[in-house]
Amino acid sequence: MMDRLLRRCRIKSRLFRECLAEFFGVYILILFGCGSVAQVTTSQNTKGEYLSINLGFALGTTFGIYVAKGVSGAHLNPAVSLTLCVLGRFSWTGLPFYVCSQLLGAFLAAATVALQYYEDFGPLGNSPVLLLLSPDAIMDFTGGHLTVSGATATAGIFSTYPADYLSLWGGVVDQIIGTAALLVCVLALGDPRNTPAPPGLEPVLVGAAVLVIGISMGSNSGYAINPARDFGPRLFSYIAGWGDEVFRAGHGWWWVPVFVTCVGALLGALLYELLIGVHHPDSEPEEAEDLTAVLQQTVELDGMQPKFDFFKENGKDGIFSITSADTG
Repeated sequence: MMDRLLRRCRIKSRLFRECLAEFFGVYILILFGCGSVAQVTTSQNTKGEYLSINLGFALGTTFGIYVAKGVSGAHLNPAVSLTLCVLGRFSWTGLPFYVCSQLLGAFLAAATVALQYYEDFGPLGNSPVLLLLSPDAIMDFTGGHLTVSGATATAGIFSTYPADYLSLWGGVVDQIIGTAALLVCVLALGDPRNTPAPPGLEPVLVGAAVLVIGISMGSNSGYAINPARDFGPRLFSYIAGWGDEVFRAGHGWWWVPVFVTCVGALLGALLYELLIGVHHPDSEPEEAEDLTAVLQQTVELDGMQPKFDFFKENGKDGIFSITSADTG
């Protein structure tokens, strides 16, 4: 009976199904990522530290990809979706739908994190349901004052802000490099002509890429490397009581993780394709055929006539698979 009920709930539109998967995948990513920031911040580093945040976003990315990959391909990042469109691997008509779904997932995940840690939702604080369900970690930590900067700032739970020493253009460079590194890793892991990730382990290795980016490039501005990850929660924090300071802080920082990350993603894809993608050997199948012909001619000269269908059918995937470029 349950199977019949679930079949009736199946959505016929493929695009709608894919958008739901993107929404839910990003939701999982932000739920664990921003949740880890909330725990570290409100506990004043007594229940976690910076590495906890790195692990939260890395594992959030991993499980978000596992959730969505079978339906949508698990872009989970508007910069990734845009890059795949430019590379001709994704439809331009689907781009705005994917982006909106990703933003909505990030927004609602931020709201969920706030529900766990925030007692007073500003204009929504009179809701008895929210007051009943929400502990007061954020309000206790801040003394009731929601701020973007300072010793008790909590806006950074939801979105990224530059360090005090970082200039705006220094942050631009930071985000370009970080997002470019992400795309190089993602494209390498998915390249069947290179050394692709073993089937089923792609999400783990993409999560590892996010982890190493956070460990090596996170101190400047929080390694957004994803427009949805930053803008969706930032929009929530604006509505939930932190106000327009979330857009004015850091010399108007908000646009950097939204737009510059897309530039970085395109740059990373360009570097990968120019330095790696176009240099994959493309003559090996012909070489395999030539070797088969030589073997056949040699055997025929000896008066033998075996069947060479095995070599022709399996020359690339079987006996002649001698380089990593031939795998996958």
